[in-house]
Amino acid sequence: MVIETIALLIVGLVMIAKGADWFVESAVVISEKSGIPKIIIGATIVSFATTSPELAVSATAAYIGHTDLSVGNAVGSVICNTGLVLGTIVLIRAIPVEKHSFVRKSAFMLLSGLLLILLTINGQISYIDGLIFLAVFVGFLYYNYKSQRAIFKESDDDLVRAPVSDMKKEIIFFILGAGLVIIGSRILINTGITLAELLGVPEILIGLTLVALGTSLPELITAVSSTLKGHQDISIGNILGANVMNITLILGVSSQIRTLGILEQSLVYDFPVMLLIIFLLVIFGITGRKLERWEGALILGTYLAYIAGLFIYFR
Repeated sequence: MVIETIALLIVGLVMIAKGADWFVESAVVISEKSGIPKIIIGATIVSFATTSPELAVSATAAYIGHTDLSVGNAVGSVICNTGLVLGTIVLIRAIPVEKHSFVRKSAFMLLSGLLLILLTINGQISYIDGLIFLAVFVGFLYYNYKSQRAIFKESDDDLVRAPVSDMKKEIIFFILGAGLVIIGSRILINTGITLAELLGVPEILIGLTLVALGTSLPELITAVSSTLKGHQDISIGNILGANVMNITLILGVSSQIRTLGILEQSLVYDFPVMLLIIFLLVIFGITGRKLERWEGALILGTYLAYIAGLFIYFR
C-alpha cells in the first residue's frame, strides 16, 4: 500500500513539474509576442498557472471536509515559495530588484499576511473573512491591470504586438500545462491524505510539508528554470504574485465552500514564521538593488529551521 501510494505521488509530482515547464516557456513567448513586460506576466498569468495546484487542492480538501489540509496547503505554500523556492534561486544567482514594482507587489503580499493573522484570531476563517480576502485579491488584479495599461501607454510606440493567431501554439501548451497541473494536484491530495493515515501524523503537517512542497513545485521549477535562462524578472514576479494568491484567492475561495478552522499550531508557529519570512524578503528587497546570495541563504535557512521545528514539536 505504501509503495503504491508513493508511486502515485511521484506520478502527480511529475505531471505538475512538466506542466510548470510548459507554463514558463509559453509565458515568455507570449510576453515577447504581445509586448507585455515579463514582470507583469510573472505576477499575473504565470502566478495564476502555478497557483492552480494550491487552489485545486485546498478547494477540494475543503469540499470533502479536510479543512486542516486546505489551510496547511495554502500557508505552507507561501512559506515554501518564499523560503525554499526564492531562497534557492537567490542562492543560485543574485536577482536584481526593480524597486518601484517590487515595493508595490510586496506591499500586497505583506498586507495579505497581516490580514490572515488578524482575521484568524478567533480561530477560523469564515465566509465573511473569505470575502475580505477575495476583495484584496481583486484589488491586486486591478493594480496589475493598471500597471500594464500604464506601461503600454508610456511605450506604445516601442511595442510590437503579434495577433493572437500567432500565439496558438503557446496558448495550447499553456492550457495543456494547466491540465497536467490540475490532474496532478488531484492525485497529490489523495496520496497526501493516505500517507497521513498510514504514518499516523496530523493532516496539517502533511499539508504544510509534503502537499505544500508538491503544489509549490510549479513555482520552484518555473523559478529555477526562468532564472537559469536569464528571466529573473519572471521569478520574482511569480513568487510575489503566487504568495498573494495563495492567501487571498485560495483561502478566500475555500472559505466560501466551508468555514476553515484554524489550529493553535498555526496561530503560534506557522503564521508567525510565514510573516517572518515575508518580512525578510521585503526588507532585503527594499534595502538593496538586488537580492544577494547570502540573503537567499538566510531565507532558505529559516525555511529549513521551520521544517525541522514542525517535526520536532508538532509531529
